[in-house]
Amino acid sequence: MPDREPPHPVAPLHPELVALIARAAGAPPGWAELLTPEARLDGDLLLDECELAALAEHLRVRFGPTADLAGLRAGLDLAALESLTVADLQELLPEEDAR
Repeated sequence: MPDREPPHPVAPLHPELVALIARAAGAPPGWAELLTPEARLDGDLLLDECELAALAEHLRVRFGPTADLAGLRAGLDLAALESLTVADLQELLPEEDAR
């Protein structure tokens, strides 16, 4: 059976997004290299509320008001919060930065 491409290819992670996640998490050197688009903020990266608040602020300062992590999270139920991924964050970035 031939390998199939995913129906919606995931763009490579924006390097500044990766750096901001690592900064908010207080991660050790090299940790950011392990981030994948599918990594869940809660379940895989184990970001707590303080780290998520710091990340929301970092995103807003760097990418502007459209990168509204707090607004995104406010509209989600518990299951959706638990499944929020790095790729979901990347979708918040303004189009010119998301590439």
